[in-house]
Amino acid sequence: MIQLRSMLTAADNSGARILQVVHIFGGSNRKSGQIGDIVNCVVKLATPHGAVADGEMVKAVVVRTRKEHRRSDGSYVRFSDNAAVLIDNPNDKNPRGTRIFGPIAREVRDAGFTKIASMAPEVV
Repeated sequence: MIQLRSMLTAADNSGARILQVVHIFGGSNRKSGQIGDIVNCVVKLATPHGAVADGEMVKAVVVRTRKEHRRSDGSYVRFSDNAAVLIDNPNDKNPRGTRIFGPIAREVRDAGFTKIASMAPEVV
């Protein structure tokens, strides 16, 4: 469950390290997001020579959450951190980085982010 002001770690090599959620897309009164949702974030911490800078507004897709997510077969999936991957455009769904770090959930691929799923080292 990702809420406003939640801090996420960036799971790619775009240059961002820490992201803060400022908006969850999907409705004007949406309170929380989950795996596969697109969020609007502010880069709170970035590497010095990365593609993004501190304070930049970016769009990202949530790939891992600490809150468990129930799947249709009755199983649950949860991770040890909250993480997101920066994307360039919600319509194209292409990642800004060239590498993805750590496992991602299957729901990310089901949401249409096939490029992120193919670049990830493991899809859980």
